[in-house]
Amino acid sequence: MADGPMMLEGVRVLDLSRVIAGPYCATLMADLGADVVKVERPGRGDDLRAWRGNGMSATFAAINRNKRGIAVDLQQPEGGKLVFELARRACGPFCPKPVTET
Repeated sequence: MADGPMMLEGVRVLDLSRVIAGPYCATLMADLGADVVKVERPGRGDDLRAWRGNGMSATFAAINRNKRGIAVDLQQPEGGKLVFELARRACGPFCPKPVTET
């Protein structure tokens, strides 16, 4: 555990990516202290879950460490509303402070 605040502490990131590149990028942000929420398909999840494994492959675990996860069906209206609300509350790496109109 690091002493003092982490570089991205207080930043919330919504991870809608799949397979290696996107999840790895979000993992780096989580490693730097961001609160990363990974969204996956219900019943199947990220394709890496089954890659050389049975739902929790070593690759999936390594690429998605330090994240919270939620399964959401984006084809249902309720799922879309939930993800839009999560996105509204997320910040991402490019907006560390709330945007205000001038």
